[in-house]
Amino acid sequence: MHFFNVLLNFQIIFTKKTIVLSVYKKEFIAYLEQKVEVKEPKNLYEPIKYILSLEGKKIRPILTLLAADTFGGDYKKALDAALAVEVFHNFTLIHDDIMDAAPLRRGHVTVHEKWNTNIGILSGDAMLIQAYQYLEGYDAHTFKRLIKLLSKTALEVCEGQQMDVDFEDRNDVSIDEYITMITFKTSVLIAAALKMGAIVANVDDVEAAKIYEFGLNLGLAFQLQDDYLDVFGNPETFGKQIGGDIIENKKTFLYLTALKNTTQKEKELLEKLYSNKLNENQEKIEKVKSLFVTSLAADKTIKLINKYTQKAFEILETISTTTDKRQVLKDFGDTLMKRDV
Repeated sequence: MHFFNVLLNFQIIFTKKTIVLSVYKKEFIAYLEQKVEVKEPKNLYEPIKYILSLEGKKIRPILTLLAADTFGGDYKKALDAALAVEVFHNFTLIHDDIMDAAPLRRGHVTVHEKWNTNIGILSGDAMLIQAYQYLEGYDAHTFKRLIKLLSKTALEVCEGQQMDVDFEDRNDVSIDEYITMITFKTSVLIAAALKMGAIVANVDDVEAAKIYEFGLNLGLAFQLQDDYLDVFGNPETFGKQIGGDIIENKKTFLYLTALKNTTQKEKELLEKLYSNKLNENQEKIEKVKSLFVTSLAADKTIKLINKYTQKAFEILETISTTTDKRQVLKDFGDTLMKRDV
């Protein structure tokens, strides 16, 4: 994602070797380009190649490779698992963009805009199937563990997406419900990316569960940061339309917190602004943004990002690996917490 630029320049010092995270990315992209091909029918496979080749930080597959290395495995053996994670993630993005009528993804035209909605749906469906196919080369025991995790994660992502859609038409969404939604929609895939690397490294269920919980909490911070940047980010570096969540009347933590901390008059204004989708959206965005600031919702969001990141660090300290390897993951979380776009 857009707020991990600094992370990819970090040097990771292990006991016996030195690796730069950008090496993971470079090797993964080379592997992706080798495995993902355009064949007939081209209108099915060209959109897949297109979205997978868009500029992006490839954070989820990098986490899969990193986790395998963290637990002493050969990270190259985790390339297929990393590819499954990345292809699945981009499948969800194609369908999410269709549902949100989003014009941009990573600063480029979305698949449904570049081709059409039907092609976007079919290409996304094909990517979901491909994600499972990339796991077929693992031994039976590893394959079973990976498939169970991917299936559980995929269903939870769908549940989170449906909750997100449902929230748009509800006026009684609670903050707890919102946290559950982003847990399913975003956090579980980050957690699964880490756990897949651990599984390929053949760690036991206890350690795999720990790295999963680390990722789950970091994923919550990740999504809350994304929500924050959707409103307060730099449009030149964010890669998506600023204020998109406001235009779509998304019941984010910012919105729900603002409702609880404004005057009655401001609350009524905020609810009115979220009661429809305006053709001229900039005025709506600016008014809502101002309410997020005056209600201290923006500040509370930053504090919650820090809370989940710190919880992830506490879990990290219990993982059975070397101090140097734990520090790599801590650096990852520090970058997320301090990132300012």
